[in-house]
Amino acid sequence: MTVDASLALSELTADRELLGRTSTAERVAGVLRSRIAQGSFRPGMRLPEERICGALGVSRNTLRESFRLLTHERLLVHRLNRGTFVRILTAEDIQDIYRVRRLVECAALRELGAPPYPVDGLDAAVTAGEKAAAEDNWRDCATANIRFHRTLAALAGSGRIDELMAGVLAELRLAFHVMDDPRRFHEPYLARNRQIVRALESGDAAGAERLLAFYLEDSRRQLVEAYPEQPED
Repeated sequence: MTVDASLALSELTADRELLGRTSTAERVAGVLRSRIAQGSFRPGMRLPEERICGALGVSRNTLRESFRLLTHERLLVHRLNRGTFVRILTAEDIQDIYRVRRLVECAALRELGAPPYPVDGLDAAVTAGEKAAAEDNWRDCATANIRFHRTLAALAGSGRIDELMAGVLAELRLAFHVMDDPRRFHEPYLARNRQIVRALESGDAAGAERLLAFYLEDSRRQLVEAYPEQPED
């Protein structure tokens, strides 16, 4: 058991109370998805069933059903006679993730209507990212960035979009692990997130959309250029 895996399992133990007495595979999947989005589980990490069942206080059948749900979301992969692993993305996955992000996030800004716009959640996410960066905590900075973009997509006011983006952005978080210099990758986007918030505060949704479009293209290109082609098996 690696240090990363032990830390991730200890975090799951803290999540146990979130499941309550009527825990379901969907709730377990939600906890695991959130932990992936927070960077607790790294690509290629094997997920030990017994340890996770103990941490969350759920049955093996419930856990396996949650694994199936997350496999369908392309966050996990099952390998015959070897177990379940956090999926390793490819450069093609990154391209597709950003295609979805452009379609959803830019449209959310494009269809905002008349100002004023609800920016409190976005501002809070940027502030959390800035605080984490000041503490040289790039894992929490990345988590705050994911939160920023989930909040931005939520401006569309659609529960279906919220569910879609939860999975898409959890997948994206798996790609962040390939960046060997997290400060150089994440720090510039903090300022760009703040620019988007300021544009919305001024009532300029079209300007915010333009900033976001350039932002997404730069981020996509940076990740793809750094991303090695890795087989899943």
